[in-house]
Parts: sequence; structure tokens; C-alpha cells
Amino acid sequence: MLLIITGLSGAGKSTALHALEDHGFFCTDNLPVVMLADWAEHIPQYTQNAAVGIDIRSSENPELLHQALASIRQGLDWKMIFIDAKDEVLLRRFSTVRRRHPHLPTIPLEQAIASERHALSALKHQADMMFDSSNLTPYQLSDLIERYWKKQEPKLVGAQQLVCVLVSFSYQKGLPAGADMIMDMRFLPNPHYQPELAPLTGKDKAVQAFLKGLDEVQQTERYIQDWLTFIWPKMEQERKHYFTLGFGCSGGRHRSVYMVESIANWLHAQGMGTPIVRHREIGDIH
Repeated sequence: MLLIITGLSGAGKSTALHALEDHGFFCTDNLPVVMLADWAEHIPQYTQNAAVGIDIRSSENPELLHQALASIRQGLDWKMIFIDAKDEVLLRRFSTVRRRHPHLPTIPLEQAIASERHALSALKHQADMMFDSSNLTPYQLSDLIERYWKKQEPKLVGAQQLVCVLVSFSYQKGLPAGADMIMDMRFLPNPHYQPELAPLTGKDKAVQAFLKGLDEVQQTERYIQDWLTFIWPKMEQERKHYFTLGFGCSGGRHRSVYMVESIANWLHAQGMGTPIVRHREIGDIH
């Protein structure tokens, strides 16, 4: 597999490359754009799995960077991963390590981040997969990249399978970045108001038994399953390789977590692949 890792400075590109390197990828970081074409031409002769880290520092002209990446993707099946993060998170990370922004180190940090985000906006829209690291530790981001890579292994032997990412989240903390579709679970009865269930999560059997015993929960699951059954072959016909579905509730710990787990198990049982599951608010990825 050939991967392009790009995104905003401070978002976690190096973390992603290190995770891939741990799995045998030949990784090159911050390659100048003038060397990219030669690198891309020769690297497949030496390894099947390679990744290159590219960002705005690779070229003073963003348009040249976009053209270079588009050029190498024409010949071989390169996949592009974009690593993003919220502005306030990037500000905090740069302030913590007391580093200047590598894109425009002589201007205020807020302006440098905004300038880089604008310059890379076209690449973000071209990416095959986007990860938002705002609420992830480096270990969680590495785990997510690792699981993404493992989902791609069947493609190496010719199997084209839609990769589904299921995310649970709290509306109080904002929508998950990169989601193709959001489903609001706040209309379902909330286990939080059951004293014995409040400290638990939707992964615990007691919470699952409580929700599974409710008719409206069962009906909701059937509606979601019917909808996925309808759209799945249509997404495959459109050659869509990645689909991120978010489930939100008030706290992101009970109803949304339960629904993600339930739909993930159902997809697997239907032979529709094994989704990447991410519970944002409880810090769990599997």
C-alpha cells in the first residue's frame, strides 16, 4: 500500500508516520516537492508498503504541491490521509511545546494556522480518509491509523470493500469531524437517569439490557439497519471506499455508545465488513 500523509502542522502527521513505520512501512517525512515524483516512481520497486509525509513546508507554492500530489496519484493507487485538528487545539499544542509554527514562523500563531488551513483546504477535500486528532492522544491516533491500515489489507489481494467508521459522541462537545452522516439518539430514554446505570457506558451489559428491552430502541435499530441495507450497495456502486457514521447523544456515554456497538455487530454479522469503532468521549477505539 502506498500512502500520502498530509494535514495541518501539529495535528499528528509524524505520529501517523511512526505508527505506519512500526508496521513495516518505509516512511519519508517532509520530502521536498521537487523530489516527490522521483521518490514515488522508484519506491514501489523496493517495497509494497510506503508512506510519505507532505505538508505546506514541502513547497512555497501550494499550487505546485497540489499538482505534484495529483501527478503521482495518476500512475499508482496512492491513498491520501489528511490529519486535522481544531484551531484551539493546535494553539494549545504549539504553546505547550513552545515551538514556532513551521509554515510562517514570523507571524502570530493564529494567523499562521489560518494561512496553512487555507492553503491545504483543497488537499483536505481530495483525501481518501480524514482523521481529526483534536480529542485523541498520540497513542489513540496511532491506534486509529493502525486499525485503518489493517482494514486495507484485504484490498492488497483484490477485495474492494467499503470501510465503515462508526463514531459515538456527545453533542455538548461538538460534532465529529469528517462524518458523512450524523444520527441523533437523544430522543431515546437516557440510562443516565437510572442511578445504577449512570456511571456505566453503553458497552456495559446492564446498560445494553436496559436499552435493548425498550421497544423504541429496537425499532430505531431496525430503521437504521434497513437504511444501511438500502444504501450500502449504492455506495459500493459509486466506488465509495470509506463511510463515517456518527451517533450522538447528550453525554456520549450511553445511548450513542450502545447504538454504535449494536450496529457494528450487525454489520459484521451481515458480512458487510468489520467497522472501525470509535467512542470519542470514553476514549475507546476498536
